[in-house]
Amino acid sequence: MKTVLVTGASTGIGAAAARHLAKQGWCVYAGVRKQSDADALHASTPGDLHPIILDVTKPDQIDSAVATISEGLKGARLSGLVNNAGIANMGPLALQPMDTFEAHFQVNVIGLMRVSQAFIPLLGADEARTGDPGRIVNITSVGGRLSAPFLGAYAATKHAVEGLTDALRRELVIYGIDAIAIGPGSVKTPIWDKAEEANSDGPYASSDWAKSLETFEQVMLKGGRTGLPPEKVAEVIETALDDPTPKARYAPVPDKLTNWYIPTHLPKRMLDKIFWKRFGLK
Repeated sequence: MKTVLVTGASTGIGAAAARHLAKQGWCVYAGVRKQSDADALHASTPGDLHPIILDVTKPDQIDSAVATISEGLKGARLSGLVNNAGIANMGPLALQPMDTFEAHFQVNVIGLMRVSQAFIPLLGADEARTGDPGRIVNITSVGGRLSAPFLGAYAATKHAVEGLTDALRRELVIYGIDAIAIGPGSVKTPIWDKAEEANSDGPYASSDWAKSLETFEQVMLKGGRTGLPPEKVAEVIETALDDPTPKARYAPVPDKLTNWYIPTHLPKRMLDKIFWKRFGLK
């Protein structure tokens, strides 16, 4: 049986991926931060799904997850690790508190690397294990290639994950372990609602960016409510895990021509002007 760990599986892409893979016959370990999330996920998912408490910023919980999954594998290799856990908080970089800025890196980058390092032996580095080597699938974002205003911290971490994914793939080849990035566009997930809640008290209400940030928030919230269903991204995750010849990077983006191909090929100065006009930045 193919076995996979999905981090950040309480809601959104992570929950959709855990459910989808379990339905497709995978043995899924789903990392969540609260027991209530574990209970809800288990109750709503048919198939071989095992929620585990896993905060990627807590080394003791990572160690516990390794021990639990290692025991479940019974000497076999882990087929896949999906690094999905992540946070996003909007705000102008000039004013965003440093503890908020640093928290993005603690979860989105350092937490991802802690988990990856911990599971590399189970994925293939431990020669005593049997079976084919596994794959690491890192969930990045359009923000891993395009930096929007007011998401500087988030975009910086996703740019970092893009670089880490390429480096891991080029290093882990000695064990047969692949590393693949998936950079979705707008997806119907609660991540931007959480970001709105974090800004609901108006921490930047009196700043020079207040009006532009309000416009930006509404654009992001609309994208989060009308974007791709997370189940579509879950299907791409399965492809990345299971395709005999996977791509190094997948970009499931709605309206791909206008939201991906054109902006990624425009000169940066031209893209600057588009952002400035759209969000009233003068």
